[in-house]
Amino acid sequence: MNYRLAISTVALLAASIGTPLGEANAAAQGGGLGFNLYFGDLHSHTSYSDAWEGTPWDAYQAAKDAGADFMATTDHVAFWNAYTGLALDPEEWADTLAAADYYNRSKKFVAMPAYETWMLGHLGEVNVFNVRDLPPKEQLGYRFDRLPDFYDWLAEQPGGIGQFNHPYYMTDDYENYSHYSESRDRAMNLIEVWNTEFTEDSYVMALDAGWHLMPTANSDTHSPDWITGLPVRTVLLAGKRTPAELYGAMRARRGYATLDQNLRVEYSLNGAVMGSILASPMGVYTAEIHIEDPDDSPEDTITLVEIVSDHGEVVASMAGDDTVFDWSVTLESGTARYYYVRVSTASGLAGGDGVTAWTAPVWTGR
Repeated sequence: MNYRLAISTVALLAASIGTPLGEANAAAQGGGLGFNLYFGDLHSHTSYSDAWEGTPWDAYQAAKDAGADFMATTDHVAFWNAYTGLALDPEEWADTLAAADYYNRSKKFVAMPAYETWMLGHLGEVNVFNVRDLPPKEQLGYRFDRLPDFYDWLAEQPGGIGQFNHPYYMTDDYENYSHYSESRDRAMNLIEVWNTEFTEDSYVMALDAGWHLMPTANSDTHSPDWITGLPVRTVLLAGKRTPAELYGAMRARRGYATLDQNLRVEYSLNGAVMGSILASPMGVYTAEIHIEDPDDSPEDTITLVEIVSDHGEVVASMAGDDTVFDWSVTLESGTARYYYVRVSTASGLAGGDGVTAWTAPVWTGR
């Protein structure tokens, strides 16, 4: 869902240590600490819900042809298709699974069959990945007690992955990230930090509420322009481009969000890659950051890199003036719970202030 997409699209177009290094991605080889970088989109729609045209077969083929490493189709589910033409029915979901199984025979592209739960209690929507069953009817709808029940249902699904979609700061979306528990936290792994607008404040709110989340940037397209319509990407760090490896990266919160289609970001804290939780808190941390844009054009110049901690506080920053950036910095804190990296470039994507990418944190274990 996002009916503001057409407006914001115009603005945008204008403007834990890992396994040994696996196969190389043609677009981005080597993601640091033994991982490759894989670029794709985790939020898109087809005519099986409320897109203008096209089926999941069309969407996966288009993304594969465009060179994406992965793409998810996330058509709506609600009241078992109570809204005719706006939500998946069981037959359409079965066809979505069949399309993904077909395209996953390739070693060059991963198709992710997923769905977007519609307005859970008017509190927000969640994309569900790596679950082959539709949620039971009682978990969907407009009652205000459905959100915690839905988290619990998702936590019971082996390998299930949830994404907080298009959040809004200081609203009732997700009741400001209440209902946290350790089991729910293991199921909710991702949050959109960009979906037609910047929502980093909600990312910070969720982190401060205790959730361990990786930021994503997704198109939420309702048009047949899968991958090609917007340069925004979610990037996953994995050893190989397979469904199991990419779902594993999502569950490990190992990745970052970028508004630039090929910006490469590597970040570790005390040797632990983004998405990691340190075994025990310390008072001194060393952050290692490497960023580059292979386009090497002036508008891709990295202008500012910031390290952000609890409550959105910037605890360290460094200016840049090139398309390649390297930084090693020592951080000291006896209270910090997490640190993530925010990248600004000269491009001023989406008409904003140049903020272009956000990594998953490394949590200190505190």
